[in-house]
Amino acid sequence: MAYQSEAAEWSLSPSIGLKGVYNSNLLLTPLPHHDTYGYWVTPSAEFVGKTERLDVSSKLAADVVGYFGEENRQFTNIVAPLSMHYRMEQDLFGFNGGFTRDNTLLGELQATGVVLQFAQRNQWTFNPTWTRTVTEKLSIQSSVQLSDTAYETARLADHRVVGGSSGLQYQLTERDQIQLSGSYTDFRTTDALFPFRANFPGINMSLTHAFDESLTGTVHGGPRFLSSDTETPVGSIGAKETVWLAGASMTKKFERALVQVMFARDLSPSGLGLLIQTNRGEVSGIYAVSETLTVGLNVVGMLTTAKAGTTIGGTFPESRYVSVAPKLTWQFLEWWRAEVSYMYRWRDTDSAISSAESHATTFMVTYSPPHFSFSH
Repeated sequence: MAYQSEAAEWSLSPSIGLKGVYNSNLLLTPLPHHDTYGYWVTPSAEFVGKTERLDVSSKLAADVVGYFGEENRQFTNIVAPLSMHYRMEQDLFGFNGGFTRDNTLLGELQATGVVLQFAQRNQWTFNPTWTRTVTEKLSIQSSVQLSDTAYETARLADHRVVGGSSGLQYQLTERDQIQLSGSYTDFRTTDALFPFRANFPGINMSLTHAFDESLTGTVHGGPRFLSSDTETPVGSIGAKETVWLAGASMTKKFERALVQVMFARDLSPSGLGLLIQTNRGEVSGIYAVSETLTVGLNVVGMLTTAKAGTTIGGTFPESRYVSVAPKLTWQFLEWWRAEVSYMYRWRDTDSAISSAESHATTFMVTYSPPHFSFSH
């Protein structure tokens, strides 16, 4: 008789961090304002499991936050992502998703460049994937997307996004890979004053080229056929148009550094109860000065316009947003890490009182004891 066994490795990595925060304009308002000070206490635990076929990783983290000064708020953020991959001879099944509770001034602002009010956001995401290897060079890829977002305020619109994509990936050469896919996305508000729904099927093509072992570039683009409906007291308002989305990215690896440059035009849902078009450019880099000292820089620039839907309380002006965030990380002891960061943010809109900026600094100390692991 023959017995089959799989080796398994499991680990749990706890940590706790304490952060002090200063922000000159937390709400990024052009109106008169005062400085804001705060603290963050961040306990977390990361779980990783691996067998010959299965990879699982998850993290449970919380942010106990208190702000004083311009904003006197106490709230708690929660992050609980889950990632799984199961391999078979020709198939790879995956899942990415989880639950995130954060603040709109942190998550949604940095993703879309749109400044919402100071409100908590609860978001569930589910993204199962399937990849089938047909030949050594050809594979089939499919995915499903589901997200449900709710805000703890009546001034923002809860919304739900459902979609999926499927396509082919072909390895042209050792350095070139091409992908062709079709997608469908349905976006709808769930509690807006003027209910809004939009769907946009589309086609996307991407090409990835490895210039050498350290330099990789990707370009992608394709049309989206946008159809939307807004319910108003006088009836339904519908619109149809074709939107072209595109993007490009470049990654360069050095012996001690990593640099990434990207640009993308995309359609994104917003708590304002509409779809917005974002033109986003981003440059990020990290450099290891020594084994214990690392410096990083992230620069983001966005131009945001309303693409479909009606904003809550009026029209949506074109918005411009820039953030610059250098960071210094020092592993000063085996289990202790210190981090100092600064962020400059600037926004401007096509309105009477438009421009605003903020300066923020943080200092954080994190204690990460030895992780617990076992294998068999």
